[in-house]
Amino acid sequence: MSFILILLPVFGIFAIGFVGQKLLHFDIPNLSKLTLYLMSPFLALGTFYKNPITMDYVYLAVYIFVLCLALILIITLVAKIMGYSLRDRCALILASAFMNNGNYGTPVVLLVFGSTGLNIAVILMVLQQLAMSTIGIYYAAKGSSDAGGYKVVLKRVVRMPIAYGALLGLTLQLLHVSIPAPLLTCINLVGNAAIPTIMIVLGMQLAVISFRRIELLKVGFALIIRLLFSPIIAFGIAFFLPVDTMTKQIMILLAAMPTAANTTLMAVQFDTKPDLVSSATFISTVLSIITLPIVLALVHFVV
Repeated sequence: MSFILILLPVFGIFAIGFVGQKLLHFDIPNLSKLTLYLMSPFLALGTFYKNPITMDYVYLAVYIFVLCLALILIITLVAKIMGYSLRDRCALILASAFMNNGNYGTPVVLLVFGSTGLNIAVILMVLQQLAMSTIGIYYAAKGSSDAGGYKVVLKRVVRMPIAYGALLGLTLQLLHVSIPAPLLTCINLVGNAAIPTIMIVLGMQLAVISFRRIELLKVGFALIIRLLFSPIIAFGIAFFLPVDTMTKQIMILLAAMPTAANTTLMAVQFDTKPDLVSSATFISTVLSIITLPIVLALVHFVV
């Protein structure tokens, strides 16, 4: 019941975007551009500025990036065996390699592990944001219908301001530079607005999907990777890291989270099969109502 209560506001925001798009017919690519280029950099800046750097960042960074790269490797191998196109492969990476450990995962961790666990979840959220703003953007640009060569892809990645926002926030924190209160309020207001806007855009994207055209085999593959393989790989990584039991449990639980909503935004912006990515995001979120309690029970039993 607690998981359902956490999910109600998530699906409520999806519904707002869905109904709004059906009634008002917004320009989805321009809204996604607004969120990616204007709002998300402030979210990254505020997140990296406010969360102190500790040694835990090193171990948790290893976990985030090893898990992400392991999932990308599996997807790439299977995609090549199945003969999928580059665009399909990049869309599957967006749909499978990045989990929603922010607006979904963080409240779940708070509910299960309390305020101590929340601190760990926030660090993982920050690192996941960094992975998505670099690796995620790279594959979104690479899988674009007009991607061009590697130089064009890299230029697109370099032009994305999210990573620069994170870098600026990290630099200000390490140099102990205080942001004036009025300016920090502005940063927080814009950054906090990014998450619900991203979810509204996902709801809008769902409103224009033709479910008759959903590629069931590819979406099913993405769901298996995200909800099954990801926590299994996370267990293997956590086993070797010198962190406490609760941190390992949180690592595995967050790895079982559904697809990050930000990936739909990237897929829409670069036209990297947004129907596939948004379908995987929505369906994985629905299925997580069943899968997360199972993972949580296994985590407490095995770890």
